Amino acid sequence: MAKLNKKTRAQYTKAILDSLNRGDIQEFRDTFLELHPSDQSDIFRTLEHEARSLIYTWLSPKEFAAIFENLDIQDQKLFFLEMDQDYSSSMFDNLFTDDVVQFLTDINKQWANEILQQMNANKAKEVEAILAYTHETAGAIMTNELISIPAASTVGDVLEKLRNEAPDAEIIYYLYVVDTDHELVGVVSLRDLIIASPDVVIQDIMSTRVVSVHDDMDQEDVGHVIKKYDLLAVPVLSKQNHLIGIVTVDDVLDILEEETTEDFGEISAAKGATDVGISPFEAAKKRSPWIILLMVLGLITGSVIESFEETLESVVLLAFFIPMIMDSGGNVGTQSLAVSVRGLALGTIEKNGFWGMIRREFSTGALMGLICMALISLLVFIFYGNGMLGIIVGVSILCTLSISAVIGAVIPLIINKLKIDPAIASGPFITTLNDIIGLMIYFSIATYLMEFL
Repeated sequence: MAKLNKKTRAQYTKAILDSLNRGDIQEFRDTFLELHPSDQSDIFRTLEHEARSLIYTWLSPKEFAAIFENLDIQDQKLFFLEMDQDYSSSMFDNLFTDDVVQFLTDINKQWANEILQQMNANKAKEVEAILAYTHETAGAIMTNELISIPAASTVGDVLEKLRNEAPDAEIIYYLYVVDTDHELVGVVSLRDLIIASPDVVIQDIMSTRVVSVHDDMDQEDVGHVIKKYDLLAVPVLSKQNHLIGIVTVDDVLDILEEETTEDFGEISAAKGATDVGISPFEAAKKRSPWIILLMVLGLITGSVIESFEETLESVVLLAFFIPMIMDSGGNVGTQSLAVSVRGLALGTIEKNGFWGMIRREFSTGALMGLICMALISLLVFIFYGNGMLGIIVGVSILCTLSISAVIGAVIPLIINKLKIDPAIASGPFITTLNDIIGLMIYFSIATYLMEFL
């Protein structure tokens, strides 16, 4: 159990529940507001409806906004419906713009329009401006609650500005310096401000080497920029290089989780169905097309076996090794797929080159194939006393693993070249394709060497 100061979470939860049951507002506020907003959210979601209703009256909309932004979207939707309309409108006014945008993007348009109409006019205008950006771009995930300062200001002026504006800014560790046209010309850290003399001009202490992104950059690329330069936030510029907002690291963490979940769904042929909160009907609807496609491809696997029917009838024992050949090829292909998709996501494949990736995966598959060939040939000879059968199975494994590794790596690379998400080259698709190729290799070798069996 995590420690929160000197008490455990369980002790805090008990104290909060006790104060709610007694109707002791002051004790509740003293105990509850002492917690970090993330811990407040964890406790709040465990409460019964009656207790939550009390909290809506005991906390101001501004205080509850800190709780709301730490909830996942499903809980946000549920608790939003419980709130009084005036209370929820005021709460949205106190949320950071990017958090409001994220919520409105995930609910139906009618709700979103009603919320915007009830919000403060200026706040609603800022939200609508961000909603106008293309989905999953830097502009769509940025917040405009930042502090920008003129290059001609003094440190003393900026510190005074901070005292007034910092409570409404999402992050103050970086202050962005703009010229008279509001173009970004530099950045000053809070540390630089604190150690500088009050009469020093900002232009003399700012850094002009500012890492920034444009408003149309893909959100995943924005995440990589923040990760690469180890930033807490990155400024967002318009096409005219005007400073229009920032993307913070907490938003990037959510984005990378979302992108990873999406890629995992595609790799596993379950895109859109990885959320355990959706109904069985919705999950089946999203997953069925892939299963049907793979089932059709499975018919090709059956056709391959049928075309080598005479070989199987001559040596029935060959059928015993079919599952092993298929599983081995599929497993190696899926491993290479994971390596390839990850390399594309991190940009390491571009550094090593397309052919370098192919050579590496082919060599890896061949080395694993040699090991497996030696092992399976020995086992077949020991258990079945047939050295030629062991050679057929062993060579088939060697060829299958070598080719499967290349297929698993190449398909995502080709799809990426076509400007399609490489994760769509799903694991089941790669596995089925390698099944077909593995069987063709196995039966072709067996047919060619049939006279020696």
